[in-house]
Amino acid sequence: MSSAHGPGAEEGLLIALCYEVNGSCYKTLHPFGVQLAIYLTCALGTLITVLGNLLVIIVVSHFKVLHTPTNFLLLSLALADLLLGLTVLPFSTIWSVENCWYFGDDFCRLHTFLDTLFCLTSIFHLCFISIDWHCAICDPLLYHTKFTIRVACMYIGVGWAVPMVYTSVFLYTKAIAEGLGHFLQDKPCVGSCQLLFNKLWGWLNSPVFFFPHFVMIVLYVKIFAVANKQARLISNMKKGFESQLHIGASKSERKAAKTLGVAVGIYLLCWLPYTIDTMVDSLLDFITPPVLFDILIWFAYFNSACNPLIYVFSYHWFRKAMKLVLTHGIFCSRTSKVDLYQ
Repeated sequence: MSSAHGPGAEEGLLIALCYEVNGSCYKTLHPFGVQLAIYLTCALGTLITVLGNLLVIIVVSHFKVLHTPTNFLLLSLALADLLLGLTVLPFSTIWSVENCWYFGDDFCRLHTFLDTLFCLTSIFHLCFISIDWHCAICDPLLYHTKFTIRVACMYIGVGWAVPMVYTSVFLYTKAIAEGLGHFLQDKPCVGSCQLLFNKLWGWLNSPVFFFPHFVMIVLYVKIFAVANKQARLISNMKKGFESQLHIGASKSERKAAKTLGVAVGIYLLCWLPYTIDTMVDSLLDFITPPVLFDILIWFAYFNSACNPLIYVFSYHWFRKAMKLVLTHGIFCSRTSKVDLYQ
């Protein structure tokens, strides 16, 4: 997810050089107020990403009642987002604000590798969580036999292994740069950390991001249809014990459908602009202004800050667990057996 746009002189902004050498990239000097606002915004997003996902990991790991297949997927998702916040976002903040890379070429490639790996892993996990919820709502009688901890571990393994292989091939082969000789000579400069890829890889890269979009939208539509069908059935049922059971199940399904709808909407809002731009940009010789491209990248980054808010913070059991964490209750071994669902 590293920017394919080199640092440049933006109209209306003060210009300096990243390094006092020939061929240095231009350093953009924003007015102090603007630079401070950008740094604070990026720092706040990074802090929410780190603390929110760290809290998810602590809660799911500590409380035994939360050791379920679904929550293990949430735990793995939180780990990917946490690592993104710790190893990628601080350096991306400096790169985005100053348009200079101060950490060397080797770390540039490693940073790009970790960036792409953790973002893809997060996206794959979001897709798998949608599949899990679809099974739970659309096939509830067989869900506990079909979606076991073993199946969740398989999903987690795939969710990490596929992005690892894809990112390694994408970044550590020369195939992505074939046909870009003039760009590789003209675009990079000293102080740059940019990834250029040819048209073929631009189109091959897009399905990796578009496919989860498609899967989550389709699954949400099906879940929403099932929840609405259940609601209509409930409205026609007479009051009674059986009705109360169905009403409880229907409320749970509608809440899950609503939560997944919010998750899909925010995911599309964060990722779709960046995905479309990278696909089109590789065909138009990288014409997107660097400032706009950085905004699209950070929109995608902030999805990792939203994940714990969407998937976990809306549930009462997480609020109860968070209270125990913040009051140091987790240091008491007995709290690991607390029933958070009561």
